[in-house]
Amino acid sequence: MGSQEVSNVDWQGKRVTVAGLGVSGIPAARALHERGALVTVVNDGDDERSRAQAAELEEWAAARSASGEGAGGSREGITVRLGDGDTLPESTELVVTAPGWKPDKPLFLAAAEAGVPVWGDVELAWRLRGPDAAPWLAVTGTNGKTTTVRMLASILEAAGLRTAAVGNIGVSLLDAVLGDETYDVLAVELSSYQLHWAPSLRAHSGAVLNLAPDHLDWHGSMAGYAADKGRIYEGNSVACVYNAQDAATEDLVREADVEEGCRAIGFTLGTPGPSQLGLVDGILVDRAFVADRQKQAQELAEVGDVDPPAPHNIANALAAAALARAFGVPPAAVRDGLRAFRPDAHRIEHVADVAGVTYIDDSKATNTHAAEASLAAYEPIVWIAGGLAKGATFDGLVTGAAKRLRGVVLMGADRALIKEALTRHAPEVPVVDLDRTDTGAMPAAVLEAARLARPGDTVLLAPACASMDMFVNYNKRGEAFADAVRRLADESA
Repeated sequence: MGSQEVSNVDWQGKRVTVAGLGVSGIPAARALHERGALVTVVNDGDDERSRAQAAELEEWAAARSASGEGAGGSREGITVRLGDGDTLPESTELVVTAPGWKPDKPLFLAAAEAGVPVWGDVELAWRLRGPDAAPWLAVTGTNGKTTTVRMLASILEAAGLRTAAVGNIGVSLLDAVLGDETYDVLAVELSSYQLHWAPSLRAHSGAVLNLAPDHLDWHGSMAGYAADKGRIYEGNSVACVYNAQDAATEDLVREADVEEGCRAIGFTLGTPGPSQLGLVDGILVDRAFVADRQKQAQELAEVGDVDPPAPHNIANALAAAALARAFGVPPAAVRDGLRAFRPDAHRIEHVADVAGVTYIDDSKATNTHAAEASLAAYEPIVWIAGGLAKGATFDGLVTGAAKRLRGVVLMGADRALIKEALTRHAPEVPVVDLDRTDTGAMPAAVLEAARLARPGDTVLLAPACASMDMFVNYNKRGEAFADAVRRLADESA
């Protein structure tokens, strides 16, 4: 299937099971019902929120069916089954799943045994897009996806293109594809979960930013995780963008089946070779989309145009620039888009300077790979870490960061794993072990970090762990850190 070919499916009377209510399931159920499918939604939960969502969806479908609204729409309602997400409804012809549902779930095993295909919401959006649909510039990777996609959207907007940052970033791809708004191009963030369930996706150009162990309980192995990430390259028509300093991403390009003429484009924090983007004397330069790749380099932006100019964020900017240049965006738009971009909260976010110490919130660093990048951006550091390790080990992280550490404050359920790694690889670094997992531990952690820090140091929240042992999500963890730092600043004033 070519990158702009649209799949035609006769939905009228097709029996489709939608797995999961929520941000992907509800739009999927509505879109399918509008096209005449007979929709059953199955959901594991049967709580108050699920019941409210089910009632609203069923009422919407019943009202629409009764009014005969729309040509070809289903004249039946939508059936919702709560508390049983494992049983495949009788006569199901297709399952459309929320991306987080694990492949070994009984529902999917039953579908495989019955020969019923399983799509994710991304696959459904790809299949439902119209004949003049905007091409997709797609981004995945263990870390940096959201920042890169938002940078890319900013660059595309600076070029005067109608675009949106969509996908795993929080805006439903179905809404983007089926809404009234028209786009020239979409900047699409895709998780490994979403890619797993998107067999026919064919992007204009795609990028894998980096690969490190993550979500292995879901994918079953690192090989499975990498293979799902690599799906983003399948059928690319113009460029497969890879990290020249992460060989695993280049391996995925080599393995991909792409359209004839599609190019491999690398990005690097070093001096770029031909067909690469990289850095020369503090300048982001392009040696890929120029007339003479052997001799010519096009200046795109300065390191200072990237906020913040941490090394891993420069890499994000180079990846975004590569995708934009693959779409024909001029150099000035890359510069202007990067200058206009502002990062989301809790991503290496400067909170305050207190008594000569800088406080940085990188609560989004929920795994060791993200924390490693964050720790590499500052020196000396008082590091606040800990939470749910998700099976991670910390020896490599601690070994790489040991010389930068002034001290460490640990909290959370799996803090002992980090403490053991510090004992092995950085025994001289003072460690404060907060034996608590309540939300009140954060103010205590900030006070202990302030005690360890000296003027010129950075206190860095880069937990290297998930937050759910203490907080609803990483946002709440970051907010607790920022609140504690601001109280410290008020008391020091």
